[in-house]
Amino acid sequence: MQIEEVLKNKATLVNKALEKYMKHENNPQSIIYDAMEYSLFAGGKRLRPIIMLLVCDMLNGNSDEVMPFSCAMEMIHTYSLIHDDLPAMDNDDLRRGKPTNHKVYGEAMAILAGDSLLNKAFEIVSSHKYKNQNQAMKAIAVLAKSSGTEGMIGGQTVDIQSEGKKISEQELLYLHSLKTGAIIRSSGVIGAIMSGACEEQIKAVDEYCLNLGIAFQIQDDLLDVLGDIEKLGKATGSDSENEKTTFVTLFGIDGSKKAVCEYTKKAIDSLAVFEKKAEPLVALADYLIDRNY
Repeated sequence: MQIEEVLKNKATLVNKALEKYMKHENNPQSIIYDAMEYSLFAGGKRLRPIIMLLVCDMLNGNSDEVMPFSCAMEMIHTYSLIHDDLPAMDNDDLRRGKPTNHKVYGEAMAILAGDSLLNKAFEIVSSHKYKNQNQAMKAIAVLAKSSGTEGMIGGQTVDIQSEGKKISEQELLYLHSLKTGAIIRSSGVIGAIMSGACEEQIKAVDEYCLNLGIAFQIQDDLLDVLGDIEKLGKATGSDSENEKTTFVTLFGIDGSKKAVCEYTKKAIDSLAVFEKKAEPLVALADYLIDRNY
């Protein structure tokens, strides 16, 4: 099976599960569900939940035990995008080819939609009846830390503080290891934990996701310069407009392309312990090198 078909099938499973979790009755606050669903079903790649499910498959885990976390992770990722697009942050008008949440529902409702998705995520993972509660509690802790001040939010904080400043490669790697990389890493780690992985396996998956996340971010920086607005579904050149240091500003286009390949190789190499079972994750890493959106 080609990787494109694998990704499509996994994304379909995630979307069906998300639809079930988002079912609600008509009530005075129904508009908040409209705002949440507007961004949640706007056509995201579902990369993070897919990584989680692929790790589960590789380790012969139970996808029913992992799916609540997959959906929660996508909700957390979506909430971060809604808030990231706000005028107080990146002030973007387009996301995935559609007007950003605050452009449709207003700033106040967009903030509430993001807050609601974050709360819904933890409602989902904390209310599911797991076969192994200890594994689930460990995974919930990983999810919380990776999306909080020591993870994604911490990275966003550093990003805001770095606007208009020249920062070093080490500082940039730290920023993106949190802002972009933290929930990519925890996606893999949670998939491993919930599949009963040993410490060696968890470490290998974490190393894969760490390097994949960096490669993904460098490719994002390249697309902000070279990308097609119609394929990306958002404006290009925003990093330059916001005076942000990126991998492209530090290393140029050729240097950044080389770095994408190097970090992708590191990601793939870390999966050697899993041998042929890792082929879908290897194919995913190769696929992301050439993405244009």
